[in-house]
Amino acid sequence: MKMRVSAVQYHLRTIHDFREFAEQVTHYVKTAVEYEAEFVLFPEFFTTQLMSIRDKEHPQGYSIQELALFTDDYLELFTSLAKEHGLYIVGGTHVVEKEGKLYNTAHLFDPDGSVATQPKLHMTPTEEEDWKLTPGDDVQVFDTEKGVVALLICYDIEFPEVVRMVRAKGANVIFCPSCTDDQHGFYRVRYTAHARAVENQVYVVNTGTVGALPTVDFMRANYGQAAMITPNDIPFPPRGILMEGEVNQDMVITADLDLELLDKVRNNGAVRTWRDRRTDLYPDWT
Repeated sequence: MKMRVSAVQYHLRTIHDFREFAEQVTHYVKTAVEYEAEFVLFPEFFTTQLMSIRDKEHPQGYSIQELALFTDDYLELFTSLAKEHGLYIVGGTHVVEKEGKLYNTAHLFDPDGSVATQPKLHMTPTEEEDWKLTPGDDVQVFDTEKGVVALLICYDIEFPEVVRMVRAKGANVIFCPSCTDDQHGFYRVRYTAHARAVENQVYVVNTGTVGALPTVDFMRANYGQAAMITPNDIPFPPRGILMEGEVNQDMVITADLDLELLDKVRNNGAVRTWRDRRTDLYPDWT
């Protein structure tokens, strides 16, 4: 079975109202639809673009706490797009409020109108100290018509144990929305995404924000590039990159993920890293 996936290198720019945000999102989704994508991935923190809006009540723009005020509009927009176009949308991440706490949360919008969520599990210093975000305490996988997928957000991909857990639960594709401000952060995510693909013999689909929000603290600089990452074995590309975008460009990339190839390399590959785990020597995170 094959899964056609598009990943959005979302261009952050100052906007004046939610309508502008909705128009930009719709443009990317329609672009993916023209390529007959079945899944579309948006980046982490791309809804911080809404913080650049200035109105009578918020002449200096919105704070990270107030970003949650847009949650209903965000959910309505992405739910309607997923239903209208009959595809799954990983709506990047959006900051939501729950019982007085803020969570950086990934959303999976189903064509049937349902919405699943996965909060980020590991907080960066900026998220914890400056934005006062709360880490999630549960990791899930999600059944789709094309198979089982997981949503691990940016920093989460840097922790091998959690990827072992979602692979053990059946995930073959890890969607990793990210947001990094410089090359150091970008390559931390990128290199560990490759490691997780090799260790678990899975696909990792990663994308990030590009552009800048000059009026939003911690979103003034972005360094991003989308990529479809594979195990490093025949019949995959030698570098483990099925498709990648141009660095820091406003664009959408699309590729087909052949899920049957994962079983082939797990059973008959040059190395069989998933099968050959030594759980007698170290914990099995299942």
